[in-house]
Formats: sequence, C-alpha cells, structure tokens
Amino acid sequence: MIQLESYNAFMNMAIDEAILTSRIENLIPNTIRFYQWTPSAISIGKNQNIKEQVYPAALAHFGVDVVRRTSGGGTVYHDTDGEITYSITAKTSDLGSDVTVVYSKIYSSITDSLRLLGIPADFVDSNGKNCPNLTVSGKKISGSAQTVKRKTIQQHGTILLTVNLERMFQLLRLKGFDCGLAAEIGKRKITSIKNELTHDISNSTVVNALTQGFKAILKINIETGGLTLYEKALVKKLYDTKFSTEKWNNKIHISSSLNTT
Repeated sequence: MIQLESYNAFMNMAIDEAILTSRIENLIPNTIRFYQWTPSAISIGKNQNIKEQVYPAALAHFGVDVVRRTSGGGTVYHDTDGEITYSITAKTSDLGSDVTVVYSKIYSSITDSLRLLGIPADFVDSNGKNCPNLTVSGKKISGSAQTVKRKTIQQHGTILLTVNLERMFQLLRLKGFDCGLAAEIGKRKITSIKNELTHDISNSTVVNALTQGFKAILKINIETGGLTLYEKALVKKLYDTKFSTEKWNNKIHISSSLNTT
C-alpha cells in the first residue's frame, strides 16, 4: 500500500500507469494507493472530447489542471481538499476477470469502510450504461473507472470528503444547464462525508477506514511501501511524454488493448 500523498493531475496519472505496467510485468505485488490532487484538477475518460467537457477560460482562471485518464468513464472534478482518490491494481486471477464482479468487490469494501465511519452506503450497478457508483440516501458519494490490460486490472475512484458544486459546474460543461441550475440539481444528486456526518474527521481517519474495509472484504494482508526505482523512472517518462502533453490530453484516444466500463 502506498500511503496518502498529493500530486498534480499529470503525476497522479503517470504513477497509476507506472504501477499498472509494473504489475503486468510481475515486478511488484498487487498495490493499493491513496492520493489527492494539488492543484485541483479535472480528469476526463480516455474516449472523451476535452472541448465538450470543460470551460477552458474557467480552468485558467481558477488554476485547475485537466488530464485524460487511460480508464473509461466520464468527467470528474477533483477538488484538492474535497476528496481522497484510491487506485487498486491487481491480477485478474486475484481480483476477478469480470469487471462487474470487481466493481462489486471493491465497492463492498468501501461500503464497509463508510459504515465504520457511521455512513450507510448502497452500491448502484451500471446497468451497462455508466460506471457503477456508491450512494447515500440516493446521492452519489463515490464513483470510479477501470482499465483492464493483459490480465491485470486497475480501478481508481473517488471518495468525496466535501463537495463544492458551484465551483464544479463553473468548470464542467453540462449541456442544457447554466452553472447555477446545475449546482442546484447537483445538491439533490451528490453528497459527501462532511454532509453525512455531524462531526469533522481527518483524512487519516478516512484512509484508515478504507484500509480496514479493503482488508476485511477482499481478505488481504496490507503492507506499506513505496514506488520502486523502475516505477519512479517510468513515472518520469510517462509524465514527460504522455500525461503532461497536449497531444495526449486533447485527442480522442481509443485503444483496443484497454477494455473499460
């Protein structure tokens, strides 16, 4: 397990891909990673058109990065103080080859984690249309996306600590709605740990609950570690030549080698 750390959007995606590549090549064990985003960022799915998803002027005004993921799914706003992101990278022989089953296992772990914090959550399946998510009283509190490559699966997702809907919809394009109306609709559909609890909790408390949930439901032992020298070198290469480049972030990228939901 790689403990909670914070990087910019391009570095976060470079680290996730370096971990995936290293696991594919059997250079590292299955890995859980926790991270945050500094500065705040938007990530888009690998097949999305960036121009259709965000307002470039607002991104520049608020100093928000935008990065294309290698996973599918939709556009996500990552507030620097508003969420904890996790990524789980494992062989399909360990976690499962059916992506729906994997979603169910991981979300069961997070449901258990939220229960430890005093928050009852429900798993909402995708019905084949969108990535599954977790809800509390019908409001989304966690979403995720997957990449499957060479019998190795990586799922990364968010746990909302707080949510700034006004800022979110100043940045994201929502066809047919202005910012104010979108934020009002969002209040009925999105929640966070802060909204669900009557007391404050620390990031470390949330990470500890997530760790306990993963251990209990996935029936795994967890040891703390860091990136290997190979991973660090690969991270730098991916950061410089892929995730920080306009070529990657501004194109519609479709790869038959990546199967996502």
